[in-house]
Amino acid sequence: MIDERNQKQHLLLAAVLLFCAVSFFLLDQSLTLFFHQLDTGAWHTTWKAVTKAGQSEWYLIGGLALFAWYRKRNRQLSMKGLFLFTTVAVSGLSADLLKFIFGRARPKLLLHDGIYGFEPFQHMFDHAWQSFPSGHSATALSAALSLSLLLPRFRPVFIIVAFIIAASRVVLCQHYLSDIVAGSALGIVTVVLLQQRFFPANSGEKPTHRPQRCSMKLPDDSP
Repeated sequence: MIDERNQKQHLLLAAVLLFCAVSFFLLDQSLTLFFHQLDTGAWHTTWKAVTKAGQSEWYLIGGLALFAWYRKRNRQLSMKGLFLFTTVAVSGLSADLLKFIFGRARPKLLLHDGIYGFEPFQHMFDHAWQSFPSGHSATALSAALSLSLLLPRFRPVFIIVAFIIAASRVVLCQHYLSDIVAGSALGIVTVVLLQQRFFPANSGEKPTHRPQRCSMKLPDDSP
């Protein structure tokens, strides 16, 4: 079971990397130039409101508050709040670290100066060179999957909204398509890995504790 899960994760990673490579050469620039023409008026205002839902502080504060409020009332609900906080925090910090490492120019550099590509470790603290992967996309997907544990019946809604938030980063020319695909994959992988630690019973892993042996004392047949 575990080997099969790891194999699927490796296939997902390979598929994401392949798509990002194809998108880098064929899709990213053309999509950015297309949406740049639409980035005016009510269109911009609407998508700007959508993209704000991908800010991590909403979920960090909400998850931490849920954990603190139910810590002594409902342990299961409290752990789900902590899970939400942790997944968003880990995916966000991981995205920030990868941004520093890859050093990809954001779309605004393409639009204003014609700069496109990666310069690893060259602009580690320059926001204009922190495009890959998308932090908003990582937050949106990790939050959506974590919230699905709290309200499983709304899982499809959470996931659809998460992808809309991720798409808003391309529509607003803040990220390239490959950025949001990589960020979304990062959010998904973070949730999968942390779920195995927080809720091993739900992830298919065997429980770590050993069952207690039951001993039965036979009745004494002596007179």
